[in-house]
Amino acid sequence: MVVRELIGVYDADATLWGELSYWVGARLGQRHCSLCDITHGLFTEKSAWRDCESQLPVAFVTYHRNDQPDDVRTVIAGRLPAIVARTDDGVRMFVEPADLEACHGDPEALRALLTTRLATQ
Repeated sequence: MVVRELIGVYDADATLWGELSYWVGARLGQRHCSLCDITHGLFTEKSAWRDCESQLPVAFVTYHRNDQPDDVRTVIAGRLPAIVARTDDGVRMFVEPADLEACHGDPEALRALLTTRLATQ
């Protein structure tokens, strides 16, 4: 099985209201998305994440929970945030929410996890 693409799905909505409510909720300790913590700082994408992403051997794309493709939504089944792999055989879960949480917001930790898992495919 060859992984063609990795797809990350944030536990937030891709609307102006969704982004704003997540940002405020995160600041107040009421909302949390471990994938957001890894890829984004206070306002923008982390440069450390961009560096790590550029080292991955496959494309990494992201969606929000309200704009993810249907086949991804089916595999994730509400377990957010998560990363799935698109392979020649379809889409499958690749990184569970607990795995993302264990990265503690560190882009390098996620890069290492993804690289290790990709090497064993």
